[in-house]
Amino acid sequence: MKTIRKIVQIDEELCNGCGECLPNCAEGAISIIDGKARLKADKLCDGLGACLGHCPMGALKVIEREADEFDEDAVHHELEAMKAAEQPKPAPKLGCGCPGSNMMTMNRAPQAAAPATPAAPGFAKAEQASQLGHWPVKLRLVPADAPFLRGAEVVIAADCAPVALPDFNSRLGGKVVMIACPKFDDPQPYMQKLVAMFRGAGLKRVQVVRMEVPCCTGLSSLVHQAAELAGTNVPVEDLIVTREGKLVVGQSAGLMKQMF
Repeated sequence: MKTIRKIVQIDEELCNGCGECLPNCAEGAISIIDGKARLKADKLCDGLGACLGHCPMGALKVIEREADEFDEDAVHHELEAMKAAEQPKPAPKLGCGCPGSNMMTMNRAPQAAAPATPAAPGFAKAEQASQLGHWPVKLRLVPADAPFLRGAEVVIAADCAPVALPDFNSRLGGKVVMIACPKFDDPQPYMQKLVAMFRGAGLKRVQVVRMEVPCCTGLSSLVHQAAELAGTNVPVEDLIVTREGKLVVGQSAGLMKQMF
């Protein structure tokens, strides 16, 4: 039944898809769809606007309009469905018959002694061997209890950062890296996984390497919130990559050279 009531309105022109509103909507009424925050259904929004103050772009406001009545039962079912969706699923088999999410740990030689790798056709000659020490690297595929996470120094990078930062790979020696897109990935499943990692893996420290563009701030927000929810004292630092490929200061600037 429709009625005139208060409900959240999202200005898609202002929204940059950072996702900071999602964890602050207790009803699970908001989702990132095609890079923009959108209401899943009117009946899931209580109209109280708890998400408003967390939008850095001012894209959210409460208005009055005709909408379906707020439905607590629908909210309960939606939250249960979201919780179920966060549970790990078996990795799909690829066409070649090998699951792409199988975990591997590679024994890498020390960076200084790493031999050069041959150049691939169309690519510049590599100056050293890869410093990647594990597989997979997509955050959505890495289990929260992956063995290579135990006691690790972790780099959580936006998908674009390794492309923009020229020597990204050479900075990885001994670190676990995971990549995700804060604009096009759904951040809600990541939150539970990151909280579990912070609580159970005994991480030494975490660095967030993100792009300078506004939508990328969502990755920093997600990791910092997960650390806070986990109740641990694992340090989390932010490093920012410009579109010109320069590494600039986020938080804890004085440690940048030693840590990444």
